[in-house]
Amino acid sequence: MVQDPVVSLGFAARRRGASWTAPFTALAGMIATVVALAVGAVLAVFTALAVAVFALCASILVFFAGFALRARRQSGGRNRRADDPAEGVIEARKVGDTWETYGWERTGR
Repeated sequence: MVQDPVVSLGFAARRRGASWTAPFTALAGMIATVVALAVGAVLAVFTALAVAVFALCASILVFFAGFALRARRQSGGRNRRADDPAEGVIEARKVGDTWETYGWERTGR
C-alpha cells in the first residue's frame, strides 16, 4: 500500500507522537512569534522615521533652492553669453617682444 505524504500533514499527525516536551515546544513557538512581531514593529518604526527624516531634508533643500532662484531672478543679472557671443574672448596683440592682452578684466562685478 502506497501512503500519501499529504495525509500525514496536519495537527492530528503531530499529536500522535506527542511527548512531555510538546507544551514546552508550543510555548517556545509562541515566544518566538512574539519576539518576531516585536522586532518587526521596531523595524517598521525605524523605517518610518528614516522616511520622515529624508522627506524633511528634501523639503529643506527645495526651500533653499527656491530662495536661490528668487534671489537670482530679483538681482537683475543678465546672461552674458546671450548678449554678446564674443564677450568671453580675450584679445592679445604682440607689441615688440611682449604680448598685451585686453578683455580679461571683468567689469561690472
